[in-house]
Amino acid sequence: MTVRVWDIENNKQTHSFKGNEAYVFCVKFLPYHYYNHHRNIICFSSYHKTIRFWDFKESQQLNVFIEHKSTIYDIEFSPFNSGRYLCFGSYDNTIRLRDVETSEVLHAFNGEHSICCIEFSPLQGNNNKSNSIGVIGGNGYTICSGSNDYTINIWDIETTKQLIGVKYGSNELGINGGENTILSGSWDETVRLIQWTFTSYVNAVEYSPFAINNIEIGGNSNVTCSGSSDNTIRFWDIRSNKTELHILKGDNKDRGIYCLKFLHLKKKEEKNKNNSGSDYNVNLCYGT
Repeated sequence: MTVRVWDIENNKQTHSFKGNEAYVFCVKFLPYHYYNHHRNIICFSSYHKTIRFWDFKESQQLNVFIEHKSTIYDIEFSPFNSGRYLCFGSYDNTIRLRDVETSEVLHAFNGEHSICCIEFSPLQGNNNKSNSIGVIGGNGYTICSGSNDYTINIWDIETTKQLIGVKYGSNELGINGGENTILSGSWDETVRLIQWTFTSYVNAVEYSPFAINNIEIGGNSNVTCSGSSDNTIRFWDIRSNKTELHILKGDNKDRGIYCLKFLHLKKKEEKNKNNSGSDYNVNLCYGT
């Protein structure tokens, strides 16, 4: 029931506060206030049907949204307009889009089952459509949601309609249709882009920053990463149905891997004059 801020280079906790009297499911730094007001604001969702905004340096709550009938699982900020628009999914089967500046609810997308996770797409196109929600500048963007009815759904921000299909790989992925792919993890014991079989629930998936030489395709292939309830992190060749490339095991006291994120941290030591390599280390952060 707490939100904590960590300095990952020094491995120290810098701030801690009790947001409310309920489980905290998702925490994000708010880009809009940082870019426009130079303030470090945290946004987090909870079991108590609220989304709260907290200035952790000033130790004060700025705002709270209360509108759902049930738990809010996931929150994301728009990749356009400096993150001004907040999208969140709930156990009440809805995905809502809200203006952080005005607190106005722009639209509610209605699903069939509870929404477990959401993600904004990279820019998919520019189709010049115009309607009431188009004023936010989200033309060409879509929202992807995963829900408890075993489906992944795509929602058009401009038309506010549900689409058919799957999307969202990076434009830099060296695969066919890279920007039109989704990587998903499921409790049916599979990771899907290409399907592999697991022996435990898959809780989290990420595209990794790595590529490998794939003999099958005669070129480079990207690598994906998954975390599961069997306490393992596994790396996969995105274009091969073969066994995993590598397995990392969590500590014995861990009870499963529930979230993953790759971090690019600047190296502390000065780069040698003869070293033409990267100035950054790639680190994998995971929660259990």
